[in-house]
This record gives sequence, C-alpha cells and structure tokens, in this order.
Amino acid sequence: MKNNRQKRIIELIENYEICTQEELAERLKAEGFKVTQATVSRDIRTLSVYKKAIGDGRQKYAVEKDNDHTLDGKYKRVLRDGFVSIDMAQNILVIKTVSGMAMAVAAAVDAMNFKEIVGTIAGDDTIMMAIKTVEDTKAVMNKINRLISE
Repeated sequence: MKNNRQKRIIELIENYEICTQEELAERLKAEGFKVTQATVSRDIRTLSVYKKAIGDGRQKYAVEKDNDHTLDGKYKRVLRDGFVSIDMAQNILVIKTVSGMAMAVAAAVDAMNFKEIVGTIAGDDTIMMAIKTVEDTKAVMNKINRLISE
C-alpha cells in the first residue's frame, strides 16, 4: 500500500500543479488512498520531493532528479548510507544501521518488495525482518549484500 501510494504521489506531482500537502492528500483520497496530512508529509520527505517556484510568487511540488533517476535508486542509496551489518537467526534477519536510520532503511527495503519478507520492524539502529523460510532468509541476505556492494 505504501509503495503504491508513494508511486502515485510521484505521478501526481509530475502530472499536476500541486502546491500544498492538503491538495496532494485530497487527490490521494479521491483515488481511494486513506491518508492524513502527516502521512503525506512523511512520504514527501522519503521521496525527496521539494517545492519549486512557478511564478507569481507561487510554488509547486517537484520530484528531485539526480544521478539515481529511479525510485529504486533512491532506496538503494538509503540502504547503502544507513547500513552497518546484517545477520540472520533462522528465518529472521537483523540489520544494524547508523543510529537514527533504521526506519528509513526499513522503508527502503520494504519498498523493494522482496516477496520473501513477511514483515519488518525498525527501532533506532536495528531492523528485524520476518522471512518466510530459512532458505528465503539466506536469499534476502544475499540480495541485500549485493545491493550494498553495487
């Protein structure tokens, strides 16, 4: 749901002149998303959305375009920037992050939609992921290690 909502936010911002969080929230609600202004605010921060001038002293939301031209690139960058270590215990992965980065890294991993991950919980510097099987846990661990080393 979150990933679909964030993709739709980017589409809306790219296709419409959206000037306020309230306007963005109303468009999302009209499309069936259950959002609050706080949810939209968090999504805007996560997606690196910013405001740019459009004339007459007005501003609209825009999507940051940088070296990582896709949303996946941004998620990989967050994962790399916050990652410290990874370990497994049966079908649970434990990822250690830089202090304060666990939620952002967990959101990035969640957005990558690994089918093996059942759920993710993040604290300040630790993430716990429940994985379907021990074999899947090894596979996810390898995928994350590959993303870190790219």
